[in-house]
Amino acid sequence: MTEEAIRLDEEYYLVASALVQRRPQVLLSYGESFAIYDLAGDILRAGQQSFGLFHGGTRYLSRYELRVNGQLPFVLSSEPTHNGSVLTTNLTNPDEVRDGTLVVRRDTASISRRKVLYGGTLYEQVQLHNYGLEPLRLVLEFLIDADFVDIFEVRGTPRVKRGDLLPPRIAADRLHLRYRGRDAVQRSTVMKFLPEPASLSANVARFEVELPPAGRTVLEIHTTCCVEQIASPTVEFTEALVTVCEERDAWCQQFPRVSSDNDDFNRWIDRSLQDLSLLRVQTDVGSYVNAGIPWFATLFGRDSLIAALETLAFMPGLAAGTLRELARWQGTECNEERDEEIGKILHERRGGEMAELGEIPFGRYYGSIDATPLFLLVLAEYVERTGDLALARELWPAALAAIGWIERAVGPDGYLAYARRTTRGLMNQGWKDSHDAIMHADGALAEAPIALAEVQGYVYAAYRGMARVARRLKFTELAETWTLQATRLQERFNRDFWWPEEGIFVLARDGNGRPCQVVSSNTGHCLFAGIASAGRARQITARLLREDTFCGWGIRTLSTRAVRYNPMSYHNGSVWPHDNALIAAGFARYQFTSHARDLLTALFEVSRTIEDRRLPELFCGFDREDQQRPVPYPVACRPQAWAAGSVFLLLQAAIALNIDVWRRRISFENIAMPAWLNRLEIRGLRVGETSVDLRITRGPWSADVEVMAKEGEVDVLVYK
Repeated sequence: MTEEAIRLDEEYYLVASALVQRRPQVLLSYGESFAIYDLAGDILRAGQQSFGLFHGGTRYLSRYELRVNGQLPFVLSSEPTHNGSVLTTNLTNPDEVRDGTLVVRRDTASISRRKVLYGGTLYEQVQLHNYGLEPLRLVLEFLIDADFVDIFEVRGTPRVKRGDLLPPRIAADRLHLRYRGRDAVQRSTVMKFLPEPASLSANVARFEVELPPAGRTVLEIHTTCCVEQIASPTVEFTEALVTVCEERDAWCQQFPRVSSDNDDFNRWIDRSLQDLSLLRVQTDVGSYVNAGIPWFATLFGRDSLIAALETLAFMPGLAAGTLRELARWQGTECNEERDEEIGKILHERRGGEMAELGEIPFGRYYGSIDATPLFLLVLAEYVERTGDLALARELWPAALAAIGWIERAVGPDGYLAYARRTTRGLMNQGWKDSHDAIMHADGALAEAPIALAEVQGYVYAAYRGMARVARRLKFTELAETWTLQATRLQERFNRDFWWPEEGIFVLARDGNGRPCQVVSSNTGHCLFAGIASAGRARQITARLLREDTFCGWGIRTLSTRAVRYNPMSYHNGSVWPHDNALIAAGFARYQFTSHARDLLTALFEVSRTIEDRRLPELFCGFDREDQQRPVPYPVACRPQAWAAGSVFLLLQAAIALNIDVWRRRISFENIAMPAWLNRLEIRGLRVGETSVDLRITRGPWSADVEVMAKEGEVDVLVYK
């Protein structure tokens, strides 16, 4: 992930708000929009906090509070419903006392708020019900404000000058809050009230409701985020709700149904799938997932690709949409301000005023060393999983351009390294992109150009995978060339990056060719990519599971023995679910599946400690022996795409699931189950046009696999 907010010592830093951490959050998301509320369904003067309604990188509501008869209502319950598509909040009135007399008893009125986000509009329906024996008069006031700040301002990036708030426009049933940015773009928050309020000003919508005993009524508020054009919602609340639910249900049904005899595991699986559906963006070329809410609610090359890779065995269509979308934004020129080069794959794409003005370089930014080899790796793995040579042909020009960029970017030593071209860009450009994430044994920061260990693994896997694709497409000469390049890189890498004293690959090599002798999780990605020799893979596996790296909840990003180790650091001692999922896949590649199950178990235990089962982007790396539960990282994204996707890759690695579409074969090698899982069912697993239902049952030494049903021809093989 990235960490780019305010500039400190020429690097970007994310400012944390202690207030946000102390206030529980609930959220909605759809496409390029998301909204974050407190448990009452309110936005309480957001300021430099992440609460609000956001669209395209701008906050369109910074305050949205409900008062009932001048008071805050009591919260009875607040939770996402309909697979996370709807936020349902149940409230009731407090006691109302006038002149020492109780005039309205608490719990008389039921106030149900339901919100759904669709097509850039937030729809809210408020249902009121009088359960009292007397007529009830309720005055509902919605306190409203829109600051139109950029998401980077919320994160802490200072601005010398902002645009202008324009006078609001008020009609009987509508409120227009307006802002003209320094980019000359007018952004408006348009609120429509049904029925017409009793009174409406720039900051307050007031409804007066008379309810007889057992009386009911319904209010609706539609809030539309507008850029230049003043648009009106084209549907009503119920239609928006049905549309969003049907869309998400249809997408989730493309996943095989994974269930087990362990309810906690089922909840983790279900939550992860819901989170991916929340982050999904549909385009004319398919679906991809935004990286995470709130800070990375946009397309990220690395994150979106890894999330697609994690889910590839179960839903390959996500990879296809992600590849097509990234190919659309592939670099076409040399632009130092964007770190763009011909053939390079996008790092991130941002909307909003600051991106439009170039106040931040991330409007369309290419400062990622690994997105390009990951693009090739995912394309090759997608073709192997699906046999879809049509997509390979469609994306072949993009693949050749990506390989061309790698070949031009490789240094004289034969390694792919990075050095930022703009001082406003990211200093470190691998997945650990904090300014202090790449260091030497003494803690001194590595000097660019920096060749990361895992990036060489990605390049190796890209060459190997694309060689297979080239053979399928009858490009024999290219296949032989890329196979030879992969072989030479593997030999060179195993020589130059090996650290025999620790039995692990070094973190990186700096611009002077000096090895960064630090024990880190990056080496586990080398196992995932397959670049390690078999003997070294065994040593690496053992090294990563030692106490200084494995904290009990997962493998830390950095050993506790490192000078810069800090369990509360973003990249220097924390634990990331996606990192552990890739490492588990690496263990399984070298047939250390029992250790892959150890990592699945560790992250499963983490999920059990979280009430909603939503794994965060990362958590602190404190020892499990010292903590009863994982310690949260204060500004982690939740939901986050590659954290949500991690359970699927962890499961695939733990049960050694392999799918060979060319032979119509599903195979398991040395399959076993973790002790907490007795039965696992995977229904609707597709191999080409074939669908199969599997049941896996734990035995004393291994596991049994049963084919419950299948449509079409497919072989299921179990090697013990």
